[in-house]
Amino acid sequence: MAGHSKWANIQHRKGRQDEKRGKIWTRIIREITVAARQGGPDAAANPRLRLAIDKAKAANMPADRIKYNIDKASGNLEGISYEEIRYEGYGIGGAAIIVDTMTDNKVRTVAEVRHILSKNGGNLGTEGSVAFQFKHCGQLIFAPGTSEDQVMEAALEAGAQDVITDDDGAIEVITTPADFEAVKTALEAAGLIPEVAEVTMRAENTIAISGEDAAKMQKLLDALEDQDDVQNVYHNAELDLGE
Repeated sequence: MAGHSKWANIQHRKGRQDEKRGKIWTRIIREITVAARQGGPDAAANPRLRLAIDKAKAANMPADRIKYNIDKASGNLEGISYEEIRYEGYGIGGAAIIVDTMTDNKVRTVAEVRHILSKNGGNLGTEGSVAFQFKHCGQLIFAPGTSEDQVMEAALEAGAQDVITDDDGAIEVITTPADFEAVKTALEAAGLIPEVAEVTMRAENTIAISGEDAAKMQKLLDALEDQDDVQNVYHNAELDLGE
Protein backbone atom coordinates (compact mmCIF):
# COMPACT_ATOMS: atom_id res chain seq x y z
CA MET A 1 0.00 0.00 0.00
CA ALA A 2 1.48 3.37 -1.00
CA GLY A 3 1.61 6.40 1.27
CA HIS A 4 2.71 10.01 1.22
CA SER A 5 6.09 11.50 1.88
CA LYS A 6 6.39 11.95 5.65
CA TRP A 7 10.12 11.56 6.10
CA ALA A 8 11.07 15.27 5.95
CA ASN A 9 8.30 16.09 8.44
CA ILE A 10 9.51 13.34 10.80
CA GLN A 11 13.13 14.49 10.58
CA HIS A 12 12.09 18.07 11.37
CA ARG A 13 10.12 16.92 14.39
CA LYS A 14 12.96 14.73 15.66
CA GLY A 15 15.40 17.61 15.27
CA ARG A 16 13.11 19.87 17.27
CA GLN A 17 12.77 17.22 19.99
CA ASP A 18 16.53 16.74 20.22
CA GLU A 19 16.92 20.49 20.77
CA LYS A 20 14.50 20.36 23.70
CA ARG A 21 15.74 17.42 25.79
CA GLY A 22 14.84 19.12 29.10
CA LYS A 23 11.28 19.63 27.96
CA ILE A 24 11.08 16.04 26.66
CA TRP A 25 12.10 14.76 30.10
CA THR A 26 9.39 16.86 31.75
CA ARG A 27 6.78 15.32 29.43
CA ILE A 28 8.01 11.79 30.03
CA ILE A 29 7.96 12.32 33.80
CA ARG A 30 4.31 13.44 33.55
CA GLU A 31 3.51 10.38 31.43
CA ILE A 32 5.23 8.07 33.97
CA THR A 33 3.33 9.81 36.78
CA VAL A 34 -0.11 9.32 35.22
CA ALA A 35 0.65 5.76 34.01
CA ALA A 36 1.88 4.65 37.46
CA ARG A 37 -1.09 6.29 39.22
CA GLN A 38 -3.62 4.65 36.92
CA GLY A 39 -2.10 1.20 36.47
CA GLY A 40 0.24 0.78 39.44
CA PRO A 41 4.03 0.84 39.72
CA ASP A 42 4.68 -2.66 38.34
CA ALA A 43 5.77 -2.17 34.71
CA ALA A 44 5.26 -5.87 33.94
CA ALA A 45 1.54 -5.47 34.61
CA ASN A 46 1.18 -1.92 33.26
CA PRO A 47 1.63 -1.54 29.46
CA ARG A 48 1.26 2.24 29.53
CA LEU A 49 4.03 2.52 32.13
CA ARG A 50 6.26 0.18 30.06
CA LEU A 51 5.89 2.49 27.04
CA ALA A 52 6.68 5.53 29.20
CA ILE A 53 9.80 3.82 30.60
CA ASP A 54 10.89 2.93 27.03
CA LYS A 55 10.51 6.60 26.07
CA ALA A 56 12.51 7.64 29.15
CA LYS A 57 15.34 5.25 28.27
CA ALA A 58 15.34 6.44 24.65
CA ALA A 59 15.71 10.01 25.95
CA ASN A 60 18.69 8.90 28.10
CA MET A 61 16.94 9.45 31.41
CA PRO A 62 18.92 7.82 34.26
CA ALA A 63 17.35 4.69 35.80
CA ASP A 64 17.28 6.19 39.30
CA ARG A 65 15.34 9.20 38.00
CA ILE A 66 12.81 6.86 36.35
CA LYS A 67 12.40 4.85 39.57
CA TYR A 68 12.06 8.03 41.67
CA ASN A 69 9.19 9.25 39.48
CA ILE A 70 7.40 5.88 39.58
CA ASP A 71 7.68 5.82 43.39
CA LYS A 72 6.49 9.40 43.60
CA ALA A 73 3.47 8.70 41.39
CA SER A 74 2.42 5.53 43.15
CA GLY A 75 2.08 7.30 46.46
CA ASN A 76 5.41 6.36 48.00
CA LEU A 77 6.36 10.05 47.76
CA GLU A 78 4.34 13.27 47.76
CA GLY A 79 3.46 14.57 44.27
CA ILE A 80 1.23 16.75 42.10
CA SER A 81 -2.04 15.44 40.66
CA TYR A 82 -2.31 15.75 36.86
CA GLU A 83 -5.47 15.64 34.77
CA GLU A 84 -5.40 14.50 31.15
CA ILE A 85 -7.33 16.76 28.79
CA ARG A 86 -7.58 16.61 24.99
CA TYR A 87 -8.28 19.70 22.90
CA GLU A 88 -9.28 19.67 19.24
CA GLY A 89 -8.91 22.51 16.80
CA TYR A 90 -7.90 23.77 13.38
CA GLY A 91 -4.70 25.17 11.94
CA ILE A 92 -3.79 26.84 8.66
CA GLY A 93 -6.00 25.86 5.72
CA GLY A 94 -8.42 24.01 7.99
CA ALA A 95 -5.82 21.37 8.99
CA ALA A 96 -7.04 19.26 11.92
CA ILE A 97 -5.08 19.40 15.19
CA ILE A 98 -5.37 17.35 18.39
CA VAL A 99 -3.54 18.61 21.48
CA ASP A 100 -3.13 16.19 24.40
CA THR A 101 -2.26 17.84 27.70
CA MET A 102 -1.53 16.85 31.29
CA THR A 103 -2.19 19.68 33.67
CA ASP A 104 -2.65 20.59 37.31
CA ASN A 105 -4.66 23.67 36.24
CA LYS A 106 -7.05 23.15 33.32
CA VAL A 107 -8.29 26.77 33.34
CA ARG A 108 -4.76 27.96 32.60
CA THR A 109 -4.15 25.25 30.00
CA VAL A 110 -7.29 25.83 27.90
CA ALA A 111 -6.65 29.59 27.91
CA GLU A 112 -3.08 29.11 26.72
CA VAL A 113 -3.94 26.52 24.04
CA ARG A 114 -6.75 28.77 22.74
CA HIS A 115 -4.41 31.79 22.71
CA ILE A 116 -1.66 29.92 20.79
CA LEU A 117 -4.15 28.70 18.17
CA SER A 118 -5.85 32.07 17.61
CA LYS A 119 -2.58 34.03 17.63
CA ASN A 120 -1.14 31.75 14.93
CA GLY A 121 -4.09 31.59 12.53
CA GLY A 122 -5.91 28.59 14.00
CA ASN A 123 -8.87 28.15 16.32
CA LEU A 124 -10.06 25.85 19.08
CA GLY A 125 -12.88 23.49 18.13
CA THR A 126 -15.39 21.55 20.20
CA GLU A 127 -14.88 18.04 21.52
CA GLY A 128 -15.23 15.55 18.65
CA SER A 129 -14.78 18.19 15.95
CA VAL A 130 -11.65 16.60 14.43
CA ALA A 131 -10.87 13.39 16.38
CA PHE A 132 -12.86 11.29 13.89
CA GLN A 133 -10.22 12.15 11.25
CA PHE A 134 -7.57 10.25 13.24
CA LYS A 135 -7.01 6.61 14.14
CA HIS A 136 -5.64 5.57 17.55
CA CYS A 137 -2.94 3.06 16.64
CA GLY A 138 0.63 1.90 17.05
CA GLN A 139 3.01 3.35 14.45
CA LEU A 140 6.57 2.29 13.67
CA ILE A 141 8.48 4.14 10.95
CA PHE A 142 11.64 2.85 9.29
CA ALA A 143 14.12 4.98 7.37
CA PRO A 144 14.22 4.94 3.55
CA GLY A 145 16.53 2.13 2.45
CA THR A 146 15.19 -0.40 4.97
CA SER A 147 14.24 -3.74 3.36
CA GLU A 148 10.51 -3.59 2.68
CA ASP A 149 10.26 -7.38 2.39
CA GLN A 150 11.93 -7.94 5.76
CA VAL A 151 9.74 -5.38 7.50
CA MET A 152 6.57 -6.72 5.90
CA GLU A 153 7.32 -10.34 6.76
CA ALA A 154 8.27 -9.68 10.39
CA ALA A 155 5.49 -7.14 10.99
CA LEU A 156 2.60 -9.12 9.53
CA GLU A 157 3.75 -12.31 11.23
CA ALA A 158 3.76 -10.45 14.57
CA GLY A 159 0.19 -9.20 14.05
CA ALA A 160 0.59 -5.77 12.42
CA GLN A 161 -2.51 -4.39 10.67
CA ASP A 162 -0.78 -2.77 7.71
CA VAL A 163 2.60 -1.97 6.18
CA ILE A 164 2.76 1.21 4.08
CA THR A 165 5.64 2.38 1.90
CA ASP A 166 5.71 6.16 1.61
CA ASP A 167 6.65 7.97 -1.61
CA ASP A 168 10.14 8.72 -0.28
CA GLY A 169 10.89 5.11 0.68
CA ALA A 170 10.13 5.33 4.41
CA ILE A 171 8.21 2.28 5.64
CA GLU A 172 5.36 2.62 8.11
CA VAL A 173 4.00 -0.27 10.18
CA ILE A 174 0.52 0.18 11.70
CA THR A 175 -0.70 -1.92 14.65
CA THR A 176 -3.56 -1.86 17.12
CA PRO A 177 -2.53 -0.13 20.38
CA ALA A 178 -2.74 -3.51 22.13
CA ASP A 179 -0.39 -5.25 19.66
CA PHE A 180 2.15 -2.41 19.44
CA GLU A 181 4.65 -3.82 21.94
CA ALA A 182 4.61 -7.34 20.48
CA VAL A 183 5.13 -6.06 16.92
CA LYS A 184 7.92 -3.67 18.01
CA THR A 185 9.69 -6.48 19.89
CA ALA A 186 9.41 -8.84 16.91
CA LEU A 187 10.79 -6.23 14.49
CA GLU A 188 13.68 -5.39 16.80
CA ALA A 189 14.45 -9.10 17.25
CA ALA A 190 14.74 -9.30 13.44
CA GLY A 191 17.31 -6.47 13.57
CA LEU A 192 14.85 -3.85 12.32
CA ILE A 193 15.10 -0.74 14.50
CA PRO A 194 12.44 1.92 13.85
CA GLU A 195 13.23 5.65 13.75
CA VAL A 196 9.85 6.37 15.32
CA ALA A 197 7.89 3.94 17.49
CA GLU A 198 4.83 5.17 19.37
CA VAL A 199 1.16 4.73 20.07
CA THR A 200 -0.30 7.74 18.34
CA MET A 201 -3.30 9.41 16.74
CA ARG A 202 -2.61 8.91 13.03
CA ALA A 203 -4.37 11.10 10.47
CA GLU A 204 -6.53 9.00 8.12
CA ASN A 205 -5.95 11.53 5.32
CA THR A 206 -3.43 14.35 5.09
CA ILE A 207 -3.71 17.91 3.77
CA ALA A 208 -0.73 19.16 1.73
CA ILE A 209 0.41 22.63 2.81
CA SER A 210 3.33 24.42 1.18
CA GLY A 211 5.07 27.79 0.93
CA GLU A 212 4.21 30.51 3.41
CA ASP A 213 1.26 28.55 4.80
CA ALA A 214 3.55 25.61 5.62
CA ALA A 215 5.89 27.93 7.54
CA LYS A 216 2.89 29.41 9.43
CA MET A 217 1.56 25.93 10.26
CA GLN A 218 4.98 24.81 11.49
CA LYS A 219 5.20 27.92 13.69
CA LEU A 220 1.77 27.09 15.15
CA LEU A 221 2.73 23.45 15.82
CA ASP A 222 6.04 24.50 17.40
CA ALA A 223 4.23 26.99 19.66
CA LEU A 224 1.82 24.25 20.82
CA GLU A 225 4.71 21.81 21.39
CA ASP A 226 6.47 24.47 23.47
CA GLN A 227 3.51 25.00 25.82
CA ASP A 228 4.45 23.48 29.18
CA ASP A 229 1.30 21.39 29.72
CA VAL A 230 1.25 19.87 26.23
CA GLN A 231 2.21 16.19 25.98
CA ASN A 232 1.51 15.49 22.30
CA VAL A 233 0.35 17.36 19.22
CA TYR A 234 -1.21 15.40 16.35
CA HIS A 235 -2.22 16.91 13.03
CA ASN A 236 -3.11 15.97 9.45
CA ALA A 237 -0.92 18.53 7.66
CA GLU A 238 1.80 17.35 5.33
CA LEU A 239 4.18 20.27 5.27
CA ASP A 240 6.40 21.09 2.33
CA LEU A 241 8.85 23.40 4.07
CA GLY A 242 11.11 23.63 1.05
CA GLU A 243 14.09 22.37 3.09
